[in-house]
Amino acid sequence: MNEDTREVGGPPGDAPPGPPAEEAVPAWELEARLEATQDRLLRAIADLENQRRRTGAEIARARAEAADEVLRSLMEVADAADRGLVAVSDRPSDPAAAGLAALAQQIEAAMRRHGAERIGAVGEPFDPERHEAVGVAAAPGLPDGAVAAVARQGYAVGDRLLRPAEVVVARTPGAAG
Repeated sequence: MNEDTREVGGPPGDAPPGPPAEEAVPAWELEARLEATQDRLLRAIADLENQRRRTGAEIARARAEAADEVLRSLMEVADAADRGLVAVSDRPSDPAAAGLAALAQQIEAAMRRHGAERIGAVGEPFDPERHEAVGVAAAPGLPDGAVAAVARQGYAVGDRLLRPAEVVVARTPGAAG
């Protein structure tokens, strides 16, 4: 028997009952079929791994978006507490001032537990990626282009900006730009 025409199975007398045996398939053809099947299997495994990665990334993105939505809701409450603190700032002994300060601290702590940090502080350099300029003012003691006042706090989770800080930018009198 030729090497390229080996038969599959044992001697003819050992064949199980059933349909007649097919004609002999050349070994090179069997090897080609095996190679094609292995290729399809490897591609299917790669497709499955890619799908797992995509699904994992989509789940992580959906979780982050849901967390951001909750944090944005908390930002509104934090803004209201900040406005309340400004309203009672001239009455530090007022019990309402102490209550608002405690509320503001609790809101800030809850946001920090979820990864959110306040951005925008007086004196830091203006960063158009993290700050939104709402005004320009003379600010003695601050360098040109620094944050002179914060109109509304901004928040970020790591490198992800939730909301830019609305700030007033310091300009020295007579500075160009």
